[in-house]
Amino acid sequence: MTFNVGDSVGDYQVIGVLGAGGMGKVYKVRNTISDRVEAMKVLLPNLAAEPELADRFIREIKLVASLDHPNIASLHTALRLENQLLMFMEFVEGITLEEKLKQGPVAAGEAVDYLDQVLAALQYAHERGIIHRDIKPANMMLTREGTVKLTDFGIAKASADRRLTATGTTMGSLYYMSPEQIKGSTTLDARADLYSVGVSLYELVTGQRPFRGDSDYSIMVAHLEQEPVPPIQLDPRLPQVLSDLILTAIQKDPARRFQTAQAFRSALKSVKAAPAAAGAALTLF
Repeated sequence: MTFNVGDSVGDYQVIGVLGAGGMGKVYKVRNTISDRVEAMKVLLPNLAAEPELADRFIREIKLVASLDHPNIASLHTALRLENQLLMFMEFVEGITLEEKLKQGPVAAGEAVDYLDQVLAALQYAHERGIIHRDIKPANMMLTREGTVKLTDFGIAKASADRRLTATGTTMGSLYYMSPEQIKGSTTLDARADLYSVGVSLYELVTGQRPFRGDSDYSIMVAHLEQEPVPPIQLDPRLPQVLSDLILTAIQKDPARRFQTAQAFRSALKSVKAAPAAAGAALTLF
């Protein structure tokens, strides 16, 4: 379902197109009653043809609607329209961290601050039993004030149940996907999100992704088998403790990663407080 600028959707008017992703297209809309500007996401699957997927989306939407955190783009409401599901969310003025990366690597201090905010959002969500499953710079919005808002909460959880090559998974997501997600694990936990945060942090500070390939298959094999180049080898100016922290976050075995978002955040604080403490041990629990 495609809308054009000027089209009406109930009490909303489309005023712009924000982008498109693996699971839908996002528009900038204005509520004609309140004048509030929001983001409208139109999910791609035809819900009449995929009732089980529709049920999963709706269950997730109910969970996400209960989230209230300054680093999470809030969900306002959702509705069905001609066998499609529409979500109306907080409109975040700013750019994604993916867009910011186009200007080059991000300074270590800034990157740590941005990802600490992402981890604060994940800590809040994980404590409520919600796993994001699609953490990547494209889903991190940076406002003009320096606040990072995590977007697309919950929808990735529903799409992750589908085949890896289905619409719900894009090339961009594969670069950040945990080994257990690639293996199709049905018992994913919060550590999958933390792996993706680690991959995102690696990319922010080096300008490169730790696992690359020229096909979906080669990227998946890299996550499963390839050892990443330590970030400090790509940029010797990085603090050793930060490089070590990132390598801990992207361990292939979940048991060897940070076990909670809080533990990851505590390690990031050690970078801020004592970047010279290169040999400091990183607490996993």
